[in-house]
Amino acid sequence: MNFELLIDTIAKTHSHFQHQAAKAVNVSLTLRNWLIGYYIVEFEQKGEDRAAYGDKLFDTLSHRLKYIKGIDRRSLYRFKDFYLLYPHIGQYLQSEQNAKSLPELFSFPIVGTVNPQLETSQKVGTVTPQYENNLLVPAKKLLLNLSYSHIEQLLQFEQSLKRTFYELECIKGTWSVRELKRQINSLYYERSGMSIKPEMLSKITQQKAEIANPSDIVKSVYAFEFLGLKAKNAVEESDLETALLDHLQDFMMEMGHGFCLEARQKKILIGDEYFFIDLVFYHRILKCHVLVELKVEEFNHHNIGQLNTYVNYFKANVMQSDDNPTVGILLVTNKNTALVEFATTGMDNKLFVSKYLLELPKKEILEAFITNELKKWNS
Repeated sequence: MNFELLIDTIAKTHSHFQHQAAKAVNVSLTLRNWLIGYYIVEFEQKGEDRAAYGDKLFDTLSHRLKYIKGIDRRSLYRFKDFYLLYPHIGQYLQSEQNAKSLPELFSFPIVGTVNPQLETSQKVGTVTPQYENNLLVPAKKLLLNLSYSHIEQLLQFEQSLKRTFYELECIKGTWSVRELKRQINSLYYERSGMSIKPEMLSKITQQKAEIANPSDIVKSVYAFEFLGLKAKNAVEESDLETALLDHLQDFMMEMGHGFCLEARQKKILIGDEYFFIDLVFYHRILKCHVLVELKVEEFNHHNIGQLNTYVNYFKANVMQSDDNPTVGILLVTNKNTALVEFATTGMDNKLFVSKYLLELPKKEILEAFITNELKKWNS
């Protein structure tokens, strides 16, 4: 064995076991979520004291389970949907080999059922061979090839044929979650149905698709929360972004203008999608939140639009009655230059705008800070 062969062998070994580890984490996370959905449905149908909880079941569950990262009211509803829309995963769990790997707690019957006549896959009857063969991707294939983040995107479709279409295309092309979202938003399913030669459209689409890496699974928000790791680590950041945020956080705190750090990579839910705000401060002098977003790229309207969305979110969901309007600061880098923009959405009080410009770091100071940090990185 020569040296180059040694390097290649080590790299391939690492890649193989990284892929295996990612699959193991994903399968465990996905099965856990499906089982939670199953338990909820079973309780709703057969629980001895279910009437005592009624419509408050999900609120009560999320409150009692708040010590488990990633389990909240929204996720519990998703788990229930997951169980109802993917009943055949129960059959996979009931297989002899898988049943042996489950703790005794799970030994009671788990029966996935579906009516082939219902697009919403409601629980009635049993899975017919015709439905299973034609419209359902085998549970094992789903579990080994799609992360729970992929599945979350697919839960929005009540129509089983549409879900199956995206499952097959996603598995065939090993799409990243971002690619799946992009194809859904581009109406790929609808365009395929209108195409005279859908196989040609599929070939073109797959050639341009973004492929997932094994590390994408273990870096996902759901995987990090499942493993009990800090949420801020769940956001994929380049080394440059991480270094800049580390220094920026210290820089803002040292400015002496009343900044109090409230959160880093603050996780917020808008609609059905999670977002992360780089830095969230509370300014004790201005009595307002200050949101800081760093983008290692050129300025574009999407950047400022995203920051304005965060500012509006805080206005609607976080601000207290005696707080002043939230301020957003966008820092954009382009090689060795920097740009700073302030988001002042909804600020009608011009006096307050003037005041915050006095209390917050000036644009020139922030631009100089970013420029100097970039020079250090490039030197």
